[in-house]
Amino acid sequence: MSRTSEEELDGAPDGGEPQLKRVLGPKLLLLFIVGDILGAGVYAVTGTMAGTVGGIVWLPFLLAFIVATMTAFSYLELVTQYPQAAGAALYTHRAFGIHFVTFLVAFAVVCSGVTSASTSANVLAQNFFGGLKINGWMDVPAQGVITAVAMGFMLLLAAINLRGVGESVKFNVVLTLVEMTALCIVIGVGFYVMTQGTGNAGEIFVFNDYQDKGLFLAVTAATSIAFFAMVGFEDSVNMVEETQNPEKIFPRAMLTGLGIAVLLYMLVAVSVVSVLTPTELENIREAEGAALLEVVHKGSPDFPIDRIFPFLAVFAVANTALINMLMASRLIYGMARQDVLPRPLGKVLPGRRTPWAGIAFSTALALGLILYVTSDPDSNVVANLSGTTAFLLLCVFTVVNVACVVLRRQRDPHRKVFFTSPGQLPLVAALLCAFLAGPWVGRNIIQYQIAGGLMAIGVVLWFVTWLINRRTNTRPDQPAGRRR
Repeated sequence: MSRTSEEELDGAPDGGEPQLKRVLGPKLLLLFIVGDILGAGVYAVTGTMAGTVGGIVWLPFLLAFIVATMTAFSYLELVTQYPQAAGAALYTHRAFGIHFVTFLVAFAVVCSGVTSASTSANVLAQNFFGGLKINGWMDVPAQGVITAVAMGFMLLLAAINLRGVGESVKFNVVLTLVEMTALCIVIGVGFYVMTQGTGNAGEIFVFNDYQDKGLFLAVTAATSIAFFAMVGFEDSVNMVEETQNPEKIFPRAMLTGLGIAVLLYMLVAVSVVSVLTPTELENIREAEGAALLEVVHKGSPDFPIDRIFPFLAVFAVANTALINMLMASRLIYGMARQDVLPRPLGKVLPGRRTPWAGIAFSTALALGLILYVTSDPDSNVVANLSGTTAFLLLCVFTVVNVACVVLRRQRDPHRKVFFTSPGQLPLVAALLCAFLAGPWVGRNIIQYQIAGGLMAIGVVLWFVTWLINRRTNTRPDQPAGRRR
């Protein structure tokens, strides 16, 4: 007797490893995507962007949204054709079939999640202790204490992740509502200042060339920075095996989430420009992850909002880190099931049905990265980590867009198509992503060094995986469950 589709998706086939549980419906998936995009990104990069282009800080957000949406179309075409948890690495493997390339893409995506979560952990610690300072409860402690808080936070996320995706996503719902509230406070402060006649609304169309780059290069550099705030939608494709009817609900949820995010970002940018003077915009980059806290503090001197806002920001940033680590662990799980990573990393906790091995591995990477980047007290931790995340993802997006073009040509004409990116849009998106990843955007050389170091680790891990596969006579180019 044949099994039902639900049993095939959720059960433990043939006595093997249990499968992931499908708990995400349309609303939870939308909140997952919105929560991931809205989190740490806007807190981490707004100050740096304002210090690059001044009053037109909203423009890079808009341009980054356009490039991200073009790439999202490619993701939607691929995820509806291949609804499996491995995401970008799976699409690369399907398109090119080269084990080494697949592994590098997989490792780059894992590292982007880990660097993003590490960024979030540091932004969280800055806002947490900034809130304590504003309320007069204590001064900002030494870097070692901040690092310890960030690492403790990562361990807490691992515990939540182990509890189960249902609990994690429900927690995500609460945090998403909190982070939307925090951004609405920033927007409200900006518009309040404008209604009082003390704002600088006229500055929103003024380009301030603080770094003598010229309009094109400055906007390009800021767009590359803003890309960190627009990523997050790609995390959702790694949750596809835990999504109900993904072929139908993914397109609407992903595009709606991107639209909500860019609308809020542009309103935040207008508020920042309205509250701060051009000189303050130039200097706000020094605030790192606490830039929006400065805006709220200046714009609402007669209200205690600035005493509450940093703690709301803590919850908002925590949401991004939670989803990043969910993504990283699911990607490790998916790649292990495809024999691109060692099979033990695909182990699932029988009772909770969560990928415990992937969670442990990604958490260990995050802890090590936090220790490494905070070892230099003079470095701009948030800017370097967020920039590295954006660079890694731009490289991955370039490959995914090319993979979309290749797989479209290989598509079975008799197979049902749920979504197709318009025309040559994937190719255009590939060129734009590659351009934004280049050194001409003014990216700090340290970010390339961090990314290079991480990928060097990836090469070592690839060799270890190759040895394991060779010893066990496993072919990683075959789908899981069809090995000889």
